Amino acid sequence: MEKKKLNRIKAVLAELEITSTELAEALNKNKVSVSRWCTNESQPSLETLFEIAEYLNVDIAELLNRKKS
Repeated sequence: MEKKKLNRIKAVLAELEITSTELAEALNKNKVSVSRWCTNESQPSLETLFEIAEYLNVDIAELLNRKKS
């Protein structure tokens, strides 16, 4: 079964040249958790997604993959 890619956190971090370690430290989150978000093994809570968007200074929609119609 193919893993659904629900977020674009890894791509946005790369675009902004920010590491997942930097994100983890800025949000006071575990590096393993952030790594799992970046690989879509797990998803951050909605509240955390807002924190990520605020830290990266992007619209929250940029962090989400949109469903193709």
